[in-house]
Amino acid sequence: MSDAKQKILLVDDDKFLLDMYSTKFTEAGFEVTAVPSATEALGKLKEGLEPDICLIDIIMPGMDGFQFLQEIKEKKVCNERTACIILSNLGQQEDVDRGLSLGADGYIVKASATPSEVVSKVLDITKTKQARHG
Repeated sequence: MSDAKQKILLVDDDKFLLDMYSTKFTEAGFEVTAVPSATEALGKLKEGLEPDICLIDIIMPGMDGFQFLQEIKEKKVCNERTACIILSNLGQQEDVDRGLSLGADGYIVKASATPSEVVSKVLDITKTKQARHG
């Protein structure tokens, strides 16, 4: 792995959380792109943004996180090495299963993880994914 900063795309309609996670990931050495909607995130990807990680909220106006995940997987607008991780308050097993079945590499429930724990879980999930993809 080179010394280049890992790029993370944060997608969450909650401005407070977007700012907080942007700060946490920046402090952890990431290059952060934060957008308040899935539609805007899709636009950034189509414009050529190639994040190492997409951190996606589920409940957003317009296109929700599940639809976004489905869209980026079907249209292949993300590099297959990109780790797509859901970060949501939806903690029901069926939500987790749905996210994983749509191709998410991990699922983190906001309420059960501090921002620092979210950063370390994201790093763990990303390492596992990158190990699988050489």
